[in-house]
Amino acid sequence: MHTQSTSAVLMVRPTSFGFNEQTAQTNTFQHHLTLDAATVKAQAIAEFDTMVQKLRDHDIAVTVFEDTDPRPKPDAVFPNNWFSAWPNGDVYLYPMATESRRIERTSAALDTLDKSFVVNAVRDISATELHGENLESTGVMIFDHRNRIVYGCISPRCDEKLFTKHAQALGYEPVTFHAFGADGTAVYHTNVMMGITDTTAVICDEAITDTSEREMVLQKLQATGHDIVSISQEQMAAFCGNILELSNPAGEHFVAMSQTAYDAFTPAQRAQLSFDKTLLPCSVPTIETIGGGSVRCMLGEIFLPRR
Repeated sequence: MHTQSTSAVLMVRPTSFGFNEQTAQTNTFQHHLTLDAATVKAQAIAEFDTMVQKLRDHDIAVTVFEDTDPRPKPDAVFPNNWFSAWPNGDVYLYPMATESRRIERTSAALDTLDKSFVVNAVRDISATELHGENLESTGVMIFDHRNRIVYGCISPRCDEKLFTKHAQALGYEPVTFHAFGADGTAVYHTNVMMGITDTTAVICDEAITDTSEREMVLQKLQATGHDIVSISQEQMAAFCGNILELSNPAGEHFVAMSQTAYDAFTPAQRAQLSFDKTLLPCSVPTIETIGGGSVRCMLGEIFLPRR
C-alpha cells in the first residue's frame, strides 16, 4: 500500500536562484527584493543548507542534487514540479508551462537518485507542453495516497484533461476545481492553497469561489476522515497551504512548512496539525519571496524502493 508520507526527498541546491520573469506571469506569490544577485544567491543557499540539515537532524533522508549544468535555472530549487517517483520504481517526467523551467528535467538528477533507489522505468509525459497542455507534478496534484484520490485546481499549469487522464492511469480518482487569489488571479499551483496529511487537510476553501465546487471538495475531504484546517487568503499568501507530511524510519511523522507559514497559522491551527505529528518550520524567506514557492515546493518526494 502507498503510504501518505515518505522518509526520503530530493532537493536541488539553488546555484542559479533568482527572480523568474517567465513564471511571474502566472505566479502572484513572486516578489522582487532590493538585493543584488550575489546576495540573493548566498541567502538562498544558506536557507537551503539549513533546511537540509534540519530534515537530516530528524532522520529524513535528503538526497541533494548538485547541478553542474551552466544554464541558469532560477527555479531549480523547486524540483517537485517536474517529476514524481513511485513505490513500483516508476519515475514520471511532467510538462512544464515555461521554457525556463523545462531544462530542470534532467537525467543527471535521476542518476543521482539511482545510486540509492531503484528506478525501474522513466515515463516521460512532457511532450504535451509543446502545445500548451501542462501538468506540473505535485505542484498541481495533491495526492491522498491512502484513499487514492488526487486533487487539482485548474490553471495554466494544470490542464484538466491531462490531469484526469494521468490520475486515472495511476489508479487515482481525480477531483478538479477552480481557485482564485484575493486579486482574482487563478491559483497557479494547488500546493499553495492545499496540503494533505494522513489525518488533516489544510485548505484555503474561500479561494474556491464556486459554492458547489467548494462543497464537493470539503465533503470529499470529510468523507475520507480528514480534519479540515481552513486557511484564509492572507494565510495562503503566507504559504500556510504549502506543507508536506514526512516521516522517518522510527515511525515519527512531521509536517514540513516554512517559518512564515508557521507564524501565520493560529495557535489552534498549529494544535490541529501537531496533535499526532511534529511541526517542522524551516526559515526560507528569500526563496519563498523571490521564488513564489515555499518548503513543500522544495521537496521532491521519493517513494522508490531503496537499493
